[in-house]
Amino acid sequence: MLKGSILQQLETVCRHSNRHIRYGVYYKNTLVSLCHALEDHILDKREQPIVVTCFQRGKWYLQEADRYRDIAAYSQDVVIMATDDAGFAAHSTSQLPNVNLVELNTTDPLSQEWHLIILAPSYASMVICQELSDADYGTQGLPTSDLERKFYGMWTFEPDLVLKTTELAITHIENYNQELAHKLNSHKQIIETQMASSEEVEVIVSRVIEYLKSSENTVTSATGKNSLSRNLVSNELQALLRMAELIEMRDIENPMAGVQVAGMAEVMAQLLDLPPWQIKRLRLAALLHSIYNLKQNKTNGEVQVLDRMPELQDIAQIIIHQNEWWNGNGVPEGLSGEEIPLESRILALLMEFQREINQQHKNPQGMEDIFALALSKCKQQEQTRFDPELINTLNLLVLGLQQGLDLPFMTPKFSNSIWLIDSRQS
Repeated sequence: MLKGSILQQLETVCRHSNRHIRYGVYYKNTLVSLCHALEDHILDKREQPIVVTCFQRGKWYLQEADRYRDIAAYSQDVVIMATDDAGFAAHSTSQLPNVNLVELNTTDPLSQEWHLIILAPSYASMVICQELSDADYGTQGLPTSDLERKFYGMWTFEPDLVLKTTELAITHIENYNQELAHKLNSHKQIIETQMASSEEVEVIVSRVIEYLKSSENTVTSATGKNSLSRNLVSNELQALLRMAELIEMRDIENPMAGVQVAGMAEVMAQLLDLPPWQIKRLRLAALLHSIYNLKQNKTNGEVQVLDRMPELQDIAQIIIHQNEWWNGNGVPEGLSGEEIPLESRILALLMEFQREINQQHKNPQGMEDIFALALSKCKQQEQTRFDPELINTLNLLVLGLQQGLDLPFMTPKFSNSIWLIDSRQS
């Protein structure tokens, strides 16, 4: 990371606060789709957000200047940072009263960064990346296509990270224009007092997936499956995983359910000696189970959010059948016994086990009692709701927990998440 860049400053702040940031490498075509999705949400929502962008060079801004005329109409402040070239300041969009140009020095580390920061009362989102240096490309050499240029960084909907990045950007802008920085600070503080938890992130994520999928289809049609299309698919999955994480974070009673169930599922799958591809599917189903019932409107009906990705068809089936009962009294199809997919049976049992553990934590007792009580609650539904063989396996897991077994309670590595989709190909 370039010293003094926004990306480097954010990394330093989060490192000192023990806040983990998930970085990745993104092709330009992926970032274009991401940014267009986030920008177009401004046009739909019309909440007068603060929009801070960094285009590296003026010529990249000129390619988007007409779009930004429309964005400015529904924004409170729009800040464009770029080096001054190719008629950067001459375009009509730049003359709008709420559009502010910040002409970066060519030595400014931001001249190597690509940012889109959106701060609105009901949502916050950003893309913050830095272009790879010539040396970073290594032996494969520099890309021959503009869309294959690579950037290192992250994107998120987490309000606290977006707020912190906005503050860092405003501080940097102050070096060029103190009056503008003061105005942005005032507007930021007003928006910050209005910000509240909302369902808006689901709408944004659905749009992100739609735009990434459209770009993926275009790339695949032109060149077949390649690194560009795989990067797009990986980011579609990232969007879903982040949606699930934010949904669970809003559940103040049980904010870590998905991650904890995924950790227990991985250990139980190992106890059952399941193959690696099945363990991966089970883990991903646990992480995504909270978003399956979210729907989005389409022209003549509604579709499930997960249905937007054909690659997740097997994962969706696992989640769909998590409410089947061993005795056939469940939904949606009334399957019984081994007709129910094994991963669905495991997921259902561990979700109940985790929920019981979370309930027991509200009544302080020894850790061994918590696990034993949660297990006993699950045993009460043996032969009716749960697979009796899996109850036996859960008993082994509890013995391990009582003896100090550490579970892999970790969030997924988003930047390399494409492997999670593969079914029997690993």
